[in-house]
Amino acid sequence: MRLVSKFTVVLLINLAWSQLATASQVSGVRFWQDPEKTRLVFDVSDAVDYQLFTLKNPHRLVVDIKNAELLAKLSEIEAPDQLVSQIRASKKTDKLRLVLDLKKSVSTKHFLLKPFQNYGHRLVVDLRDKDAKKTVVKTVTSAQSKEKRDIVIAIDAGHGGEDPGASGTNKTREKAITLAVAKRLSKAINREKGMKAVLTRSGDYYVSLRKRTDIARKNKADLFISLHADAFTDKRVKGASVWVLSPKGASSEMGRWLEQREKSSDLAGGVEIANKDPLVAQVLLDLSMHYSVGASINAAKAVYQAMRSTLPKMHKKSVQKASFVVLKMPDIPAMLVEMAFISNPTEEKQLKTSKQQEKISRAVLSGIKSFFNANPPDGTLYASLAKSRSHKVKSGDTLSAIAQSYGVSTNRLKSHNNLKSSMLRVGQTILIPGV
Repeated sequence: MRLVSKFTVVLLINLAWSQLATASQVSGVRFWQDPEKTRLVFDVSDAVDYQLFTLKNPHRLVVDIKNAELLAKLSEIEAPDQLVSQIRASKKTDKLRLVLDLKKSVSTKHFLLKPFQNYGHRLVVDLRDKDAKKTVVKTVTSAQSKEKRDIVIAIDAGHGGEDPGASGTNKTREKAITLAVAKRLSKAINREKGMKAVLTRSGDYYVSLRKRTDIARKNKADLFISLHADAFTDKRVKGASVWVLSPKGASSEMGRWLEQREKSSDLAGGVEIANKDPLVAQVLLDLSMHYSVGASINAAKAVYQAMRSTLPKMHKKSVQKASFVVLKMPDIPAMLVEMAFISNPTEEKQLKTSKQQEKISRAVLSGIKSFFNANPPDGTLYASLAKSRSHKVKSGDTLSAIAQSYGVSTNRLKSHNNLKSSMLRVGQTILIPGV
């Protein structure tokens, strides 16, 4: 009996250790809040087997993960105020039960994500208020309905939420820098007469690449600018750059490297293009550009010139081209601005300062204004001001005298009219930089 008893004990211990070794682990629980949903992310050790369902009276969301143990400390997790009041856990015989106490009835969407970049396996649950009404952007709607409407600029803060982007030597995250500059640029644009800014994200949450372009389109944007902070394996590489769409793909090895990084960032938010029908994926990734390509190049050149005259270093000598997903819009001119290399310790340090962020936003705004002064969209306040601010050259007029009479610099007047020299001819029309 003693031998049997010892054998049984050893067997039970071995079975227990075997079960423990094969058990899945929930090592982290994170919430992300955006204007449309609450995202709950569980960091798991593998592709877990799970079930999810909701209960009423009171409202709860239950997530059962088979053969799993909880390593995360739920007491240290701060749940968003909007839909979730708290999260708690209990251990059943063959499963880990996680319960979210809800404030109202929700709809759910859930999926598993495979390891990607710095992330391991994840179980993602999106919660939406069933009774919520879609937000109406009143400012832009009213702007569009004016007799002389405002020019609308969509400012896209790259990455966000589950997609942190690149990280610097001192752990500075790209998503934080892009949001800070986007907010500064948005405020500066809104101070300009005849302009209105729209942010694709206003906080630290994930927005898919396609959703960003949808936001621009729904707000009838006249220009789309995506802000990023570059990164490379060589920490000595530095400088800002401006990119536009290349229908044939990237124009350099750096362009191809960036192109893949920006396309694949959608994986962090749950959109796997590889899983789509090949024809659909082809259409999504290779949508042909028509009108917006030429306007994009001209706008990007204006921003590039403004940045080159303001910032200490540009990475390239001209506007670059690559097939970024966020630039693939047939109806809206678009550009991607890499503000600096976050992988360069010096530029990383600068990007974190208010002074540098302000300098970047001022330079981008200057380029925007230069482009729209020369190319004001029909029906806008800019267009009416451009028509009313012109000068027909008379005998004896000089470029410097005209500039002085309208309160602008000679160089700005020259640039605004694409003049190679200061020579004028009688009867020539000189456009005066507006607003």
